[in-house]
Amino acid sequence: MRLAVDGPVATVWLDRPEVRNAQTFATWSSLARVPGLLPPDVRVVLLRATGPDFSAGLDLRQLRPGGTAEGSVEALLPGSDAEVAAAIAGFQEAFTPWRALPAVVVAVVQGRALGAGAQLALAADLRVLAADAQLVVAEARLGLVPDLGGTAVLVELVGYARALELCLLARPVGAAEALAWGLVTAVAGEEGLDAAVDALVAALLALPAPVLAATKQLVAGAVGRTADEQRRAERTAQVPLLRAAARPG
Repeated sequence: MRLAVDGPVATVWLDRPEVRNAQTFATWSSLARVPGLLPPDVRVVLLRATGPDFSAGLDLRQLRPGGTAEGSVEALLPGSDAEVAAAIAGFQEAFTPWRALPAVVVAVVQGRALGAGAQLALAADLRVLAADAQLVVAEARLGLVPDLGGTAVLVELVGYARALELCLLARPVGAAEALAWGLVTAVAGEEGLDAAVDALVAALLALPAPVLAATKQLVAGAVGRTADEQRRAERTAQVPLLRAAARPG
C-alpha cells in the first residue's frame, strides 16, 4: 500500500497487482494508519488500486496452514473467542475510519472487487466504477460472513432483501446494475475511469471546504439520528456557515 498527497487530494493505492491486490493483515494495519497521516488540508481521499483489478479480497494464503509472513488465521485460533473477536475488531479498523474523516472518500474501482475488496469500496463515501467493474460480497464462498463493516452499508444503500441476497449468494454485481441500485455514484463512460474521477474530484473541490466537511458530517450521521436530532444537527451546522456567508468580502 502507498499514499500520495497532492494538495487537497490524497490517493491511497493498493499496490500488489501481481496478486490482484489481495489483502493481508499487514494491508489492514497500513490502511488503519492512513487517516492519521493525512494533512489537515486534504479534502478528497481516493481509494485506488494498481493493475487490472481493484482487489481480490483476503489473501487466501493466510487461511492455509502456516499462512504468510504477514500473518495467518491459524495463529489466531488458539486464542479464546473473545481474543479472536478482538483481532477481528483490529482488522475492522482499516475499514471503519473513512466516514469519520472530514474529507470525502471516493473508491475508484476497476476490474473485480471481491470480499474485502468490496468491503473497502463500501467503506468509502462514494464509489466510481469502470464500466466493466464488478462488486462481489464473496465471504460466503469461504464459509465466512462479511465482517469488515460492509453489511450495514449494504442495507443502508440497497435495502435488506438485496443486501441479504448479495451476502448469501456471492453474486457478482456489474457496474450498470450497481448504479441502478444506488450502490455506486457513477460509472465511467467512454471518456474512461480517470476522466470520470477527475470530474467528480473537481466538482467536490469547487465547494468551500467548510461546506464539504459539514455536509459530509451531517449526512453521514443521519441514519443514526432521530428526525428531531437530525434537524438539530442541521441547524447547528448551518449557524457558522450563515455567519461566514453574510460576512462582508
